[in-house]
Amino acid sequence: MSTLAKTFVTPEEYLELERKAEWKNEYRDGKIYAMSGVSRQHDWITTQLTFLMVQHLRPGKCRCFSADMRVLVQASGIYTYPDLSVVCGDAQFADAHVDTLLNPILLVEVLSPSTESYDRGLKAAAYRTIPSLQELLLVAQNSYEVELHRREVKGTWTRIEAAGLEASIELQSIGYLLRLGELYERLIEQR
Repeated sequence: MSTLAKTFVTPEEYLELERKAEWKNEYRDGKIYAMSGVSRQHDWITTQLTFLMVQHLRPGKCRCFSADMRVLVQASGIYTYPDLSVVCGDAQFADAHVDTLLNPILLVEVLSPSTESYDRGLKAAAYRTIPSLQELLLVAQNSYEVELHRREVKGTWTRIEAAGLEASIELQSIGYLLRLGELYERLIEQR
């Protein structure tokens, strides 16, 4: 990500600009950061995961949002675009524009080489401050690996890893067993 502005921008100014922008930008600490495009692998994984989630969530009260749904981390003031967001029950939004989600229970980031340290570090830490968030899934795009961060009953977070096409990981927040062979199906076909 590269910064677009060198001066302080208020959240209101960011939202006004963002709602007119032709591309997505994140916002943190008074600065706007352009989001780079994604690789073919990143896109395939995101599309496949969205398909799997939508199929699983269809009959229930949970909904899946794509990478076009902005999420506000209220504790830090970060506006960001996770690759996938899930809400169960009524979705809460920051304002009447209904384009900035406040209460995801599950967030997913597909890791890119250029943003992996940010996604695992500052962004993951910020996500964990969202009161509604129960799980954060980090998905590798260059290997068959996922890492799940789960909020426990006492509020602590545990990390669970799964690797290999035969592996699976339970997403308790939505009652779903994610099989890595299904998640990485499109990549397997290309390798």
